Amino acid sequence: MPELVSPTSRVMASFLEAMDEYVAEGARDTQTAGWIEKYSATWHSAEGFAAFVDQLAAEEVDRSRLPERWVLTSTRWYVDGETYLGRIALRQELNDFLADIGGHIGYDVRPSARRRGHATAMLRGMLPLAHGFGIDPALVTCDDDNVGSIRAIEASGGALESLRGDKRRYWVPTAGQSH
Repeated sequence: MPELVSPTSRVMASFLEAMDEYVAEGARDTQTAGWIEKYSATWHSAEGFAAFVDQLAAEEVDRSRLPERWVLTSTRWYVDGETYLGRIALRQELNDFLADIGGHIGYDVRPSARRRGHATAMLRGMLPLAHGFGIDPALVTCDDDNVGSIRAIEASGGALESLRGDKRRYWVPTAGQSH
């Protein structure tokens, strides 16, 4: 049964396979694409992958370890046993960019695992954590042509606020959500 977990070296092999899928797809403008750009040269070794996982854990609690212009971010991976299915990130606060375009929560599902309800399950699973940080409702955005993400957000109670350029902006309630 898939579950949200903190990033872990336990799924390293499957994670790296998923990153190859994103590269083949031409992933861009996502947290995952940023990881590929920054860490792909080092994460193929056990030590390099462990350092990557450690960095993600630090980004949740240690502002000194954040890349420039980033906010504290709680990242969770959606896994089924040792199979990496996707990632979701909760930005604990909004800077100007996130308030306009990025939102509180961003996620993606590996290409070979799409259209199976994983995005909806990840988003619903992350809402209690958002509520725990005092975020209610959470801003979640997606591209206007991303039908799967639109369905996941709306299935999670998202109410469309507006369309800014090619981005849909939704407010998703976090109160009363449970795992």
